[in-house]
Amino acid sequence: MASNRLRPIPLALKQPYNNDMKTITKSTIHAAMVCTGIVLLFSIISCKKYLEEKPDLSIATPSTMSDIEGILNNYNFMNARYPSASEVSADNFYLLTADFNALNDRQRNFYLRQKFDDIGGDYSALYTTIEYANIILETLEKISGDETQKAQYRAEARFVRASCHYALAQLFAAPYNNNDSALGIALRLTANINERPTRATVNETYQAILDDLQAAAKALPSSLALRFRPNRAAAFGLLSRVFLTMQNFEQAEKYADSCLSISGTLLDYNNLNANATVPIAQFNEEILYDARSSPPAALATSRAKIDTLLYASYQSNDLRQTVYFRTNTNGSRSFKGNYTGLNNASIFSGVATDEVYLNGAEAAVRNGHQAKALSLINALMAKRWKTGTFQPYQTTDAATLLTEILKERRKELLFRSLRWADLRRLNQEAGRSQVLTREINGQTYTLEPQSPRYVFAIDRAAVEISGLPQNP
Repeated sequence: MASNRLRPIPLALKQPYNNDMKTITKSTIHAAMVCTGIVLLFSIISCKKYLEEKPDLSIATPSTMSDIEGILNNYNFMNARYPSASEVSADNFYLLTADFNALNDRQRNFYLRQKFDDIGGDYSALYTTIEYANIILETLEKISGDETQKAQYRAEARFVRASCHYALAQLFAAPYNNNDSALGIALRLTANINERPTRATVNETYQAILDDLQAAAKALPSSLALRFRPNRAAAFGLLSRVFLTMQNFEQAEKYADSCLSISGTLLDYNNLNANATVPIAQFNEEILYDARSSPPAALATSRAKIDTLLYASYQSNDLRQTVYFRTNTNGSRSFKGNYTGLNNASIFSGVATDEVYLNGAEAAVRNGHQAKALSLINALMAKRWKTGTFQPYQTTDAATLLTEILKERRKELLFRSLRWADLRRLNQEAGRSQVLTREINGQTYTLEPQSPRYVFAIDRAAVEISGLPQNP
């Protein structure tokens, strides 16, 4: 059935944004997020105390360096609000009809890749985090403190803002292809809640992301002592991801190199307990920057079944087959290899060294550096297979090597909200585009490579209140 004849599932009432972190009960910072069209009441815990209530309830700001530190340490708001819609829409899993029917309308529409505008927290939540980052940046211009420390805090805020803008662009902006006229996202570069948002172009969106990350990298610390706080290796790693998305392979390779020169550590999966419920720990040595989504209902381990062809692509000595998956009673598989360290459906949304190895390998082979690409992919795979069983890739044919690297990328980085971005960029290449299909209730739903449904609709509240143009 042609995809343009499909009808969206009827919309349910809007659901509140849910987060699995402990609820914070004392509200101390209030901000009206015009960009999302929703008035958000949010709270921040300082390292030592709650921030004091400010007299202006329209936008209350921290007033000391300790307050800034408290905001940056607030994992709940700075790290745990990333979207999961793209992973629900990707092709790593399938749902049985009964499990699909148990979902709410929003999750069903994500799963069937339908165009609709009840997005909820997958649109609005990151704009809350961006508002925090902007408050930090503007507060630092007004308060006194050690200038070196202020530079670091400023860099951390710009990293967070860039990471959030990038995540939003993968859902709500057209895929990057150097088209100035294509719609990007509403960039929020100020804490002024009265500033009416407008949508930037795709090029303007990515330039703002790059500006923030490149500036941040100069002042971020090299230390990875707190893996939920931004650092220089994470900035370089995220830059390699952004440039790969932009298909600027020269810069993607450069920043992957810069990242791995600081921290290139890989987990040896031979040392993990593959039979454990949660085999991979949070804040493990591969984590450069820890972040995650709330757990989407569609990806609950009791529901989401791993694509059978994807599972079959892992060979018997590939430890990912047992580290990543558990076998269900009906013979299907579910995913357990999440880098969040949690036994739930939360999506790891941060930066880890295994991704950077793959970014560097892909960029290197596309740049004609086959020997380097081989070195990177073989180093990663040696840590994923049973000791002594991995046969290194040896081909020097660029096309063959690229195909193998992309296969390993799919197998390594599932359930990290990266597959959707990969599909969007690879769909622009001859011979690498894919038609995705799902079957539910006897009906087949198809997503063509150039479908406008690769760009999600903006949440209706943002459109109705702020006047932002909706995606087609």
